[in-house]
Amino acid sequence: MRTTIAELPGSKIREVANAGIGRDDVLAFWFGESDETTPVAVREAAAESLQRGETFYSHNLGLAELRQAIAGYVSTLHGPVGIDRIAVTSSGVSALMLAMQMLADPGDEVVVVTPVWPNLTAQPAILSARVRRVALAPDAAGAWRLDLAALMAAVTPTTRVLLVNAPNNPTGWTLSRAEQQALLEHCRRTGTWIVADEVYERLYYAGAPAEAAPSFLDLATADDRVVIAASFSKSFLMTGWRLGWLVLPAGHLDAMGKLIEFNHSCAPVFVQRGGLVALAGAAATVPPLVAHLRACRDRLVDGLAALPGVTVASPPGGMYAFFRVAGEADSLALAKRLVAEHGLGLAPGAAFGPEGEGWLRWCFASREPERLDAGLLRLARYLSPSGERPRL
Repeated sequence: MRTTIAELPGSKIREVANAGIGRDDVLAFWFGESDETTPVAVREAAAESLQRGETFYSHNLGLAELRQAIAGYVSTLHGPVGIDRIAVTSSGVSALMLAMQMLADPGDEVVVVTPVWPNLTAQPAILSARVRRVALAPDAAGAWRLDLAALMAAVTPTTRVLLVNAPNNPTGWTLSRAEQQALLEHCRRTGTWIVADEVYERLYYAGAPAEAAPSFLDLATADDRVVIAASFSKSFLMTGWRLGWLVLPAGHLDAMGKLIEFNHSCAPVFVQRGGLVALAGAAATVPPLVAHLRACRDRLVDGLAALPGVTVASPPGGMYAFFRVAGEADSLALAKRLVAEHGLGLAPGAAFGPEGEGWLRWCFASREPERLDAGLLRLARYLSPSGERPRL
């Protein structure tokens, strides 16, 4: 086994979840998914596809009709994007790994804005690229900020890829249009590729529920070195379906088709049929979902802010509250205590890199907001100044 693979760290989120999975008394908010099932119309489309016997391979790049639907969806949000720039992938995770495989050679430098979902730093490391972390920093109120000058100083002509996830998992930080413009112009000068993980672009609360977060697609030309990774998981309640897509620069689609062949061949046809129905209904289903998540966010953040010793800011995007508790420096130990003693399942901030240590991530995508209230009560019991804090 390659040393790089043998030394890959395990998921700290899974480490916490494994301690609580199977317990009926645990309120689980550790994973990045809603507890609401995929819409019926999407499920029915997949079932009908299976009944028709669509159980064979499709084109490496995906069904032509799905690629066209994705191109139309993206164009509605960000301006014209043709089908000749769209590749369908088996999940957003796969989309990101494919982008890295296309761009990063062993020894290449990849600059990543952190804290971030651990897959994004692990993927270039698996390919033996050199990962350089540039950290966001929290202000006194708990809102995370980018030091744009520091990031631009880190991206030099020797930097092969700048990897940015915005809206960000776990912090909810979102790039501004001005920051995107500055980064795009800087990367044009240095010759650096931008790989943007925009999976959470529709879960954006700074505007109306139908709006998307600022995207590099709003600014980039078809010839810019910009790759966008997206997914059906979050905005369409399709986490278990494993369906995503890439928006590539002009002229790169054939090469990506070869990479897809060597990775997973193609996305399952019946899953793609579900994706088609999800996109067809996006205008009707996504805004209500975003409005619901905004209400869940406000409910949870207000509840957390009222607890003693908790620092939390309202995230402008994503589906997580990222908060810290005064006096708690070991987030993994704290998350394990909360599961073991109070039945509250949260993700430790350390799972997202050393920058997240001391913080906890709480997914607020709950079909029943009352679950958030119940979780807050359990955290309040832990924080009660009149009682002893439980230990493992």
